[in-house]
Amino acid sequence: MIDFGIDKLALIGAVALIVIGPEKLPRVARTVGVLLGKAQRYVSQVQSEVNRSMELEELKKVKAGLEEAARDVGQSVEHSINEARDAIYTDPLADHASQHEPTPYYSYGPPVRKNWRLKRGATPLWYKQRQGVRRQVQSGAARVARFRPGPR
Repeated sequence: MIDFGIDKLALIGAVALIVIGPEKLPRVARTVGVLLGKAQRYVSQVQSEVNRSMELEELKKVKAGLEEAARDVGQSVEHSINEARDAIYTDPLADHASQHEPTPYYSYGPPVRKNWRLKRGATPLWYKQRQGVRRQVQSGAARVARFRPGPR
């Protein structure tokens, strides 16, 4: 970088005063200041862009590391699940000398369907009354008569 000291700046200012003249010097100095400001802003933008790209690269490396760690954990969990499944589905007392497939001693049957009427019937009456569950079917006329305001 170019090193400007006070003595060099004074020499440049004196030469500019002689060459440019005292009338145009303020306007030229203002223009030079504006151009230097634009250059500084441009340099700071480039610097921030470089910093941002470096941070992005670091984040990508961290992301790749986390994905690899998650993949390893997933594989270890899957391996453990497969081992547990094999331990559950094979009978430990079965003869391993036979060439047949291992016989599962825990089998799933058809899904059990729950009877919702039975479930509703098991609910206590006090709970149904508190929740506002209707216990009987009521016609429209009976409902209107029930909620009609009485004589006053």
